[in-house]
Amino acid sequence: MNVAPHLFWITSRAAGGAAMLLASASVAVGLMMSSKRRSANKRDFRAVHEALSLTTLAMVALHGLALLGDAWLNPGPIGIAVPFASAYRPLWTGAGIIAGYGLAALGLTYYLRDRIGAARWRRLHRLTALFWLLAIGHSIGAGSDANEIWFLVLGATLAIPAASLLVLRWLDRMPTAAPGAPELEG
Repeated sequence: MNVAPHLFWITSRAAGGAAMLLASASVAVGLMMSSKRRSANKRDFRAVHEALSLTTLAMVALHGLALLGDAWLNPGPIGIAVPFASAYRPLWTGAGIIAGYGLAALGLTYYLRDRIGAARWRRLHRLTALFWLLAIGHSIGAGSDANEIWFLVLGATLAIPAASLLVLRWLDRMPTAAPGAPELEG
């Protein structure tokens, strides 16, 4: 089988899938690092989180750049850089472009946190989860393998644990009743 005519498409597919898996792992590690658990070694994951994040961004870039050589899709620079400009599934492709920009911007703010301030950086960095969820939507809505069982199982293997940690984080941040307030009966 001659894969040469499909090399750019295959490369983009592989990079996009790798980006989704790496981003899921990075989100999970980031959530574990920032949990309220008391442990001396929780900062040991910082290098792992950083490596996963930077590799995710590299895969996102390769995913988009490889599409420039795809003769069938032929998105052109505008189609890979401008949200909703692509003729191919414009909603989901646009969501992926926005997710890529958001993940890049928020991921790279790590290197500016001294200038931004730690508290502001943490508030901004929390938005990463929203862009990650948008990227998962892109993978399912625009991905050519989204209906394949192997893709869904592989994606769920990392996305579900990360999503579970995210839900636990959101539930932990929900306000509780004030002391002495009457409880509602259902």
